[in-house]
Amino acid sequence: MVTTTAIADLCIFLLTWNVGTHSPRNLSLTSLLALNGTTNCPGNQLPDIYVIGLQEVSTKQVLNIFKDDPWVLEIASHLEDHEYFKVDSKQLQGILITMFTKHKHITHMKNIETEATRTGLGGLWGNKGAVSIRLSLYGTGAVFVCSHLAAHDDKLKERIEDYHQIVDNHKYQASGYRRIFDHDFVFWFGDLNFRLSGDSSAWDVRTAAEGMRYDELLKQDQLNLLRETGNAFSLLEEQAPNFAPTFKFIEGTNDYDLKRRPAWCDRILHRVQRNIYPAVTLSATQLSYQSNMEYTLSDHKPVSATFNYKVDTANQTDEELHEMTHAGASTPGTPNVSLTFAFIVLVALPYSQL
Repeated sequence: MVTTTAIADLCIFLLTWNVGTHSPRNLSLTSLLALNGTTNCPGNQLPDIYVIGLQEVSTKQVLNIFKDDPWVLEIASHLEDHEYFKVDSKQLQGILITMFTKHKHITHMKNIETEATRTGLGGLWGNKGAVSIRLSLYGTGAVFVCSHLAAHDDKLKERIEDYHQIVDNHKYQASGYRRIFDHDFVFWFGDLNFRLSGDSSAWDVRTAAEGMRYDELLKQDQLNLLRETGNAFSLLEEQAPNFAPTFKFIEGTNDYDLKRRPAWCDRILHRVQRNIYPAVTLSATQLSYQSNMEYTLSDHKPVSATFNYKVDTANQTDEELHEMTHAGASTPGTPNVSLTFAFIVLVALPYSQL
């Protein structure tokens, strides 16, 4: 019997939120980022890595290549006291992804790249589409994709087309990991905008949601139906949401705006290629999946999930695993971590004092 050792045993916190073009100013993110002692990580420890995806971020601010988006700065101001450092960020108009990590993991992150795909107006406009961060994480290929797909009940076909356009057009430089689903770990999240099929009224859906009849509603969920037919997202899996539909709320309240039928627009899915390397076992056990009703800034509720990201090997280091998995890969993004560390100190700290 082969004895294995965990060379990576991480808790990764994922968050998606459509912020409806609102600013984060004066908004406490302590509860949202589980900095209040409710992380769902083993031992209730803080996560090793945060990956946060936002949609409908305001694009009104003057572009400044030396300054991050206010949301990234606000997130940094909450995390820096806990010794997190920014790995990278990518923004496509209102779609934003950012990653933060504990310092001890920085040397185990290589080949960091970002990518973006526009799907709005047939690929000409970036109001819809996806942004991503991929990297070698403890020797394995991991990619985090944040997307905002076509809106409205009757745009299912467009959402399917958006998905396939993102899959086809997202391309990376790392050898062996040119595309999203080449990766050992895939985490895909965002405002996917999938609605409920059928002709139930907004009032009927609200009544079922208030009665916590989620199973009944999820049978009509477009994303679940698509995954079953193989038309989109079929390579990914999702823990069934055990929370109320996260759209559409009257801003500033927890009351549904019945101009739209409530739906689970905001989702987090993942995929793991568990046994593709000899004497290596990969796993991503989902520890939580929840919405946060406390936040009423926009017409969407934020949704988060935590995963236990684990790499077990027999007599291998993560450097040796990296050599096996990323052989010949260039390292276009490797310097980003150290550069970002200095950036957070100089830019994010003053912002936290505003």
